[in-house]
Amino acid sequence: MLTVNAIAATSATDPLVRTTVERRDLGPRDVLIEIRYAGICHSDIHTVRGEWGDVPYPLTVGHEIVGTVAEVGAEVSRHATGDRVGVGCMVNSCRTCDNCKAGQEQYCLDGNTGTYASVDRDGTVTQGGYTTHIVVDEDFVLRVPEAIPYEKAAPLLCAGITTYSPLSHWKAGPGTKVAVVGMGGLGHMAVKIAVAMGAEVTVLSQTLGKKDDGLAFGAAHYYATGDPATFEVLKNSFDLIINTVSAPIEMASYLRLLRLDGTLVSVGAPPEPLAVPVFALFGNRRSFAGSSIGGIAETQEMLDFCAERDIAPEVEVIDAEAVNEAYERVMKSDVRYRFVIDVDTLR
Repeated sequence: MLTVNAIAATSATDPLVRTTVERRDLGPRDVLIEIRYAGICHSDIHTVRGEWGDVPYPLTVGHEIVGTVAEVGAEVSRHATGDRVGVGCMVNSCRTCDNCKAGQEQYCLDGNTGTYASVDRDGTVTQGGYTTHIVVDEDFVLRVPEAIPYEKAAPLLCAGITTYSPLSHWKAGPGTKVAVVGMGGLGHMAVKIAVAMGAEVTVLSQTLGKKDDGLAFGAAHYYATGDPATFEVLKNSFDLIINTVSAPIEMASYLRLLRLDGTLVSVGAPPEPLAVPVFALFGNRRSFAGSSIGGIAETQEMLDFCAERDIAPEVEVIDAEAVNEAYERVMKSDVRYRFVIDVDTLR
């Protein structure tokens, strides 16, 4: 076992603290990664504060991880010492169910193994990326293209793929009109990616406070959802709406913004259930859907897509000591647009 420095939550209410975690010995197909940067996702906060269910404290979270291969197992063929690599929201799956065989490991019928708070193959609880090293099966390690700066690559492993996957699946592209609800960590990536795919993009945010940013990222239009007139002006306008916010929204109002056969996809996950009025679906044969992250192949596709088109998240790099302050700022939407921990400050 390898003992490494980490930041962990000890309860739902106490601040995160410096500690250590154990990493398993390197197996024949394992990769030991020296972590350089770890993004802070809203999911991390929901998890450590117990908003999504019971938590196996103490827990180290973080599933936006980039670093360098430090060592590989004897049978590893995909990665070599010194490679730039990343790890996203999952570190294993059953590999044998229909979904896994289809390259959709995120929808493993037995449940994929999350990067943190899951039961690993050795029976231990997985610990995430707010730490100096991680050991991961080579099949769940991504190649990070040289064109993407290390510190900006980390959020792509969650915020990037979480928005890329539904935009790709529902065929955002030339001739389509896409609305992005929320301009946070996920929302700003959805705007950049949808624009790069060729869609006409509209941002729907509570206020116009980030309008200049949205337009700079390529959005054609920007509306405040705090203005009731927005929902009248934009009725029957969009082929696809990506809802990135982690708070309840008034579903009927948003569903009525969809054109014939349009779809509203939620990728944000509020603690409270969303009320979906069925009559709002009947009009225009609208659909409401959810989308998780992507499979490993699609995540690599996303990384390559972003590298080729010079797409990267906007980040604020922080020291490990600033994590608790960063959590509070995330809850106040006081970040543009993703905090990334410089893991060197943990060593």
